[in-house]
Amino acid sequence: MFRAIGRWFRSLGYLVSGRVESSARRMDTDPHAMRSKYDDVIREKTKRIQQYKEAVAGLIAQQEHKMSQVKNLSEELKHLEDLKAGALAKAQQRVGELQAKGADKSVIQSDPDYQKCLNAFNDFTSTGTEKQARVDEAEGEIEDFGRRIKEHTLQLEVLRKEIEKLRSEANEAVADVISAKQEAELNDALSGIGTDSTSEKLGELRRMRSEVKASARVSKELAGTDHKLAEAEFLEYARKNAGNTEFERLVGLAAGSDAPSPEASEKAAPSPERERLPE
Repeated sequence: MFRAIGRWFRSLGYLVSGRVESSARRMDTDPHAMRSKYDDVIREKTKRIQQYKEAVAGLIAQQEHKMSQVKNLSEELKHLEDLKAGALAKAQQRVGELQAKGADKSVIQSDPDYQKCLNAFNDFTSTGTEKQARVDEAEGEIEDFGRRIKEHTLQLEVLRKEIEKLRSEANEAVADVISAKQEAELNDALSGIGTDSTSEKLGELRRMRSEVKASARVSKELAGTDHKLAEAEFLEYARKNAGNTEFERLVGLAAGSDAPSPEASEKAAPSPERERLPE
């Protein structure tokens, strides 16, 4: 018994799942449902493209930031070069002054003003070298950002064209489904197996027509039966009435009856003597 119950539940599950799958297939082939699904796909892809654009915009912002850094560093390098040129010019002037006084190289190198110019020049040079390295690095990153931005921009263009193709495909798919359904309904109607709503309505109208005709026929037959029953009743009444009338006439109860009176009946009745035969 438990196995039978289990089989019943499994059969019920198969039936329900089969109906659900059949209903899902019908919904999937519905033009409006298909259009909605295409719209969902297009909407999702558009959302991803928007996120992609935001990511590319982030790369562009980083590239612009690096370009701004390079610009600032370049300006600082130019300022350092000017400072170096100033320190060098001042050192040259001091060397000229000391040489004019007959100072030798060691004296010149130990001169405080010369040392000051030398230290400034070296400091400007070291800072300029560091900043130049940063400029070179930033320029490399800018170039890398440019390459990546270009690649992503091309990919965005591909995705945009894909969405346009999807929109066109959606229109074609919906049109194909509608056309195929209409063609199938027409073929089914021509072959006598139409299942469209028009065929169902025609079938319902024809069924109602048959029922009305059948009802009218039954009513007609019932009316004929009633008429025959009435005739039979009338004939039976006439027969009984005629019998009663004849009886009343014979017994003298009928109006204008010519029934014989008792005397006449006695006179009419033969006497026993007259009926007796001669001996």
